[in-house]
Amino acid sequence: MIRGAMDRPLGGKLNLYLFVGVLIAVGAVFGALVVNALSLEQQQSLSDELGAYLGGTSAGAEAPIDVFRDRLFFHLKWLGLIWFLGISVVGSPFVLALDFLKGVLIGFAVGLTVRHLAWKGVAVSLAVVAPQNLVVIPALAIASVSAIRFAYYVGRERLFLGRGRLLPPLASHTGTSAALFLVLGIAAMWEAFVVPHIISSLPDWL
Repeated sequence: MIRGAMDRPLGGKLNLYLFVGVLIAVGAVFGALVVNALSLEQQQSLSDELGAYLGGTSAGAEAPIDVFRDRLFFHLKWLGLIWFLGISVVGSPFVLALDFLKGVLIGFAVGLTVRHLAWKGVAVSLAVVAPQNLVVIPALAIASVSAIRFAYYVGRERLFLGRGRLLPPLASHTGTSAALFLVLGIAAMWEAFVVPHIISSLPDWL
């Protein structure tokens, strides 16, 4: 009954997934365009920082376990913010803003890499940026849909109609976020233990 109440008004989860996916894609395009909107000095400064990052990563400047902790904590903050915005109900629209921002960040990273390395940047982006985001993006999309559905359920069923129970959907939303945190741990492991080896295998390109 609770599940039906959450699904029927939204027309199913598929439309939400599609909307979130399109929002992230639009953000990625916008992020790539932002690179071209920067001044030459800004582009050069960012390119220098990117080159230093790639060089430091290939040289193993930071211990993989430290990188893993940093990336895991970064994903936890992003996931936790989506979870919190969902349970706050009034903050749920900002979940979509986060999805757009995530797309912008990815698009900007890819655009800057291509700008810095020309056609080689496409290969580097596919090898370094794409793999973990094939995990991160679906995970955050699922978290976002869960947050929006929970907020919609609470707003409609509990506040306006005064029916339904709060604990089951809250447990479902929280459990989904907890499971996705484990999934994001896989992405963090890839970034920490695999990406440096990929970058170091392309020293002549960087």
